[in-house]
Amino acid sequence: MIYSLPMSIETIIAEIDAEIARLTQVRSLLGGSRTIGASGAGRKPNKASNKKRVLSAEARKRIADAQRKRWAAQKAKSKKGSSGA
Repeated sequence: MIYSLPMSIETIIAEIDAEIARLTQVRSLLGGSRTIGASGAGRKPNKASNKKRVLSAEARKRIADAQRKRWAAQKAKSKKGSSGA
């Protein structure tokens, strides 16, 4: 596009808006029904990263018990090695 000088700010903004509308239309035609939105260039948000993972009380107890068992085994192993010194 060739512009004559000087252009008003309103004219420049109108030209930019027209170009954005044209590019958005072309993008939607090329990419299917996806449009450019607030989440980026047609990208869908990752729903898995938005969910808070919750463990049941029973699952937390099993994990804690298993960790205590590992700590006890490690402590017993370290005592066994240090008692011969």
